[in-house]
Amino acid sequence: MDETPINGEPFYRKDGFDNQRLCVVPRPQIEAALARAGTRRMTVTDAGYFPVAVGHRRTRPNGAAETIVILCVAGSGVVRIAGAAYALTRGTCITIPAHQSHEYQASSDDPWTIWWMHLRGTDVSELTGPLLGIPRPLTSLRAIDGVAALFDELVSLLERRHSPVHLLAASGVAWQLLTRVVADSILPAEGSPIERAMRFLEARVDSNIQVSELAAMVGMSPSHLSALFRRATGSGPGAFHTSVKMARARSLLDTTTASIGEIASAVGYADPLYFSRHFRRMHGVSPTQYRAQHKG
Repeated sequence: MDETPINGEPFYRKDGFDNQRLCVVPRPQIEAALARAGTRRMTVTDAGYFPVAVGHRRTRPNGAAETIVILCVAGSGVVRIAGAAYALTRGTCITIPAHQSHEYQASSDDPWTIWWMHLRGTDVSELTGPLLGIPRPLTSLRAIDGVAALFDELVSLLERRHSPVHLLAASGVAWQLLTRVVADSILPAEGSPIERAMRFLEARVDSNIQVSELAAMVGMSPSHLSALFRRATGSGPGAFHTSVKMARARSLLDTTTASIGEIASAVGYADPLYFSRHFRRMHGVSPTQYRAQHKG
């Protein structure tokens, strides 16, 4: 294989890849972007698309200055980060932290097709680091087509030109893309026990469900279920169910002339006064005051 240096690092491949797309922002423009409001928090330095990337391999023993995000839309490969190996397959996305030793390589039997980007900026590590409770760098995406479309938009922007406004627009797309990946790494997967529990609570807005009953329904202990809820929503099953009830109450207040008592009953409160007190604690105003507010 030929070894072609990019940004001073070895990049192994055979004469590129058919129909590949590759954008590298000149480094002086990156430094200028990192000094400007709007892009200092997140700047895309490189981005691209490598279809059926036969022979694609990259090794950085000392890591890269940027955080790297790779989305696999077909095929497979392996990514190693600080000695840990991750299989990158269709519908998965991996985030490699800046300055972290890593290596990645497409499968020889079924080489991957990937979108990728490199990011710098003050907020990048906050969106990909431990503060958000992300357990591992590999994420299985819920909607691969939506994330791939964002990558396409990002690369198309950088293919046109690298003016400050184009880099600003690219930063906005990258921000949306990264937050989508982060959300998918935290939210429960379709069909998982916690997702089924959440759907159950949403369908029973007029009922009061015990955590033990909910846990038995999905086949896990109440403590484990509560821990999963806290990770996914920031609170336990009871608080999640209350938020669902209050969302329904707001909708009824905004779209119907039902009385406060009727709305309380519709969201599982037998006592309208208790419902009103609970509503005020959550919203800072009573149901009647909320209904009278101008909205939109």
